[in-house]
Amino acid sequence: MRILVTGGAGFIGSHLIDRLMAENHDVVCLDNFYTGRKHNLLKWINHPFFELIRHDITEPIRLEVDQIYHLACPASPVHYQYNPVKTVKTNVMGTLYMLGLAKRVKARFLLASTSEVYGDPNVHPQPETYWGNVNPIGIRSCYDEGKRVAETLTFDYHRQNQVDVRVARIFNTYGPRMLVQDGRVISNFVAQALQGEPLTVYGTGKQTRSFCYVSDLVDGLIQLMNGEQTGPINLGNPEEYTVLELAQQIQNLINPDVPIEFQPLPMDDPQRRCPDIDKAKMYLNWHPTVPLSEGLQRTIQDFSTRLSNPADPAYIEV
Repeated sequence: MRILVTGGAGFIGSHLIDRLMAENHDVVCLDNFYTGRKHNLLKWINHPFFELIRHDITEPIRLEVDQIYHLACPASPVHYQYNPVKTVKTNVMGTLYMLGLAKRVKARFLLASTSEVYGDPNVHPQPETYWGNVNPIGIRSCYDEGKRVAETLTFDYHRQNQVDVRVARIFNTYGPRMLVQDGRVISNFVAQALQGEPLTVYGTGKQTRSFCYVSDLVDGLIQLMNGEQTGPINLGNPEEYTVLELAQQIQNLINPDVPIEFQPLPMDDPQRRCPDIDKAKMYLNWHPTVPLSEGLQRTIQDFSTRLSNPADPAYIEV
């Protein structure tokens, strides 16, 4: 098939493209390179089945494709809060244009939504039936509410225009190619420990997260796209860890001598976040297979290689 991946030069998008190319699809990558990097796709440049287009999805584009994986949007607070209006435009206008493209060419459309639609949840773990607890005027709302509107648009196009859609709600994902200065908890801790800096834990560290390795997530996205369920379907790892437990695990793996430093909790930071993946198990026959210890080792090796040579284009500091 001819498959479009928006945000394909980013962390998750580039791993997805690796898998699609290995399956001999014809892949088109759209990226404006705000957080995506060409280095993530170097192996496919000049490949006859791969096309890379620098494009901002807040502007329309005409293409002929069979499937659209719509991943384009900054996904960490550091990046989506840097220009919150642009983040909202990416989620709303970008999704609108991609759905319009899917409608015109009759392509199947998959929206990469997020666990952030649940906000600071009052239900735990979070099933897809939970409507969330989101602050509509908070500093995270450009992303949280942006993705909620993107879901609304996706299902409205499905009901009104019969667009064939899929919605994945992605929980914390980690692995090689995360930006060094990403601002998310695993990349922060790994980069700090490798550089001998204190590990920054916000609040008490008792808030919980779940962590899904990127290869597992890509499996789930592909199975959702090629299955019969529209979703939304949670994709994440249901094993729950406190942020302090994660910091201590990374500390022990890299440098037991680096201290842990506590700082005030940012506004609207969720206290608990963990997916209910019963639907993914039932409808996609999907569940994560890479344990945290193994995934962290792979991630640490990747970060170590990049941090050892900041002049290398693979080292990314935003």
